[in-house]
This record gives sequence, structure tokens and C-alpha cells, in this order.
Amino acid sequence: MPERNRKDAIRNREAVLAAADALFARHASPEDVTMADVAAAAGVGKGTLFRAFGDRAGLLRALYEARLEPIREAVEAGPPPLGPATPPQERVLALLDAVLCFKLDNRRLALALEEGAGASPYQAEHYERWHRLLRTVLMQIPGLTDSDFTAHALLAATRADLVEHLAEEERVPRERLRAQLANYTARSLAGAPPQG
Repeated sequence: MPERNRKDAIRNREAVLAAADALFARHASPEDVTMADVAAAAGVGKGTLFRAFGDRAGLLRALYEARLEPIREAVEAGPPPLGPATPPQERVLALLDAVLCFKLDNRRLALALEEGAGASPYQAEHYERWHRLLRTVLMQIPGLTDSDFTAHALLAATRADLVEHLAEEERVPRERLRAQLANYTARSLAGAPPQG
């Protein structure tokens, strides 16, 4: 029986994540999606939902992490431009571009997660992971000082509320946003000697 329960739990988790994903995609505001909505769409009881994810923030984190997994795999072990074999300055550009594109593709979810964290967004697990990774790559660039602050400053340019403002309010096209971030990042790294 434990094997069947485990399979049911995995199936329920996948159904909940798929339902939450679809609901967030359809609603203009993440606040419009309730745990009851997700449970009903997934065909599970609210108790199952709360046992699996704890609360709404836990559900948001799980959905965010599920969507982020392919990027994390590419950064940790993948081929260029994100993978470890890429020169650090190019890798920083590729990493920030991946974060920006992820947030553009998942605007409502990223906004809900970053705004609903309750505590400082800089203490959120996903932020700490990106900061640690970016700082580690920045430390590999000769001549670049204060990689910790530089990582924070560069990640600030990809905050979900800024991305939402630029994409939705100012209607900046995706490719222009990507080019602007690349230019900003290149200027920020300009004091470091080029690789090669």
C-alpha cells in the first residue's frame, strides 16, 4: 500500500502544479487564484493541497521551481552559453538573459512569488540561489572587485516588478529588454579586463 500512496501523492502533486500553472496563465492577477480554485481544478481536496505545499506561498515556490529546473540544469552542467565551460563574462551575460527571459515567460508567477514572500525578497531561497551562482561566476572574472554587491545590483535589473513595469506599462519589446540588460551588464563588467 505505501507504494500506491506514493504514486498517488506524485500524481496529485503533478495535477496540482499543472492546474496552478493553467490558472495563473489565465488570470490577470495572481491574487485572483485561490487555493480552493487550484484544488478544484486539480480534482483534489484542499487538505491534500495544504499537506503537499503547506500554503499558497509553498505552492507558488513549487511551481516556480518546477519551471526553473531546466535553466538550473543548464547552468550547473549544460553546454555554452550557460554551462561552466563558457568564459565567465559571457556566462554572466547568458545567466542574466536566462533569468530575464524566465521572468518574461512567467511574469505573473514571478510577480506573485516575489511580492508575496512576506519577508525580504533577498532572503527568498530562489533569490539566494541566483545570487550565489552569479557571485561565483563573477568571482572568476579577473580584476572585478566586490562580486557580492555586483551580483545584487545585476539581479536587481531582473526583479519581477521591474520586468512587469517595463513589459506591461512601458510596452518595451522583449528583444529590446534583452539588449538593454546585456548592455547594462557589459557596462557593469567593463572595468574587468577582457578574457582571452
